[in-house]
Amino acid sequence: MPQTRDQIDSVFQSLKPGDRVEIDHDVKIGSSGAWRTKTVGTVVRAERRRHSLHFRRADDDKVFSDMIVLKREDGELTTVTLDEFSELKRV
Repeated sequence: MPQTRDQIDSVFQSLKPGDRVEIDHDVKIGSSGAWRTKTVGTVVRAERRRHSLHFRRADDDKVFSDMIVLKREDGELTTVTLDEFSELKRV
């Protein structure tokens, strides 16, 4: 069963560097496709980052994205931005 946004927010807000997580998320391909994939790694940092990519859509110009920087098993660093289709859990 998919996680609710409240469940994802709860896990996200409690993340600390060193936590191991698994994120099921979509990788967008062009304008019409997506791959469902799983990313597993150790949290380097998790942050709610403010940006202005959609400043014309928000009257108050405050748009945020939840981002997690992970260190994968092979040492690679990767950043995953959570969206409404992402699922986040500790492993």
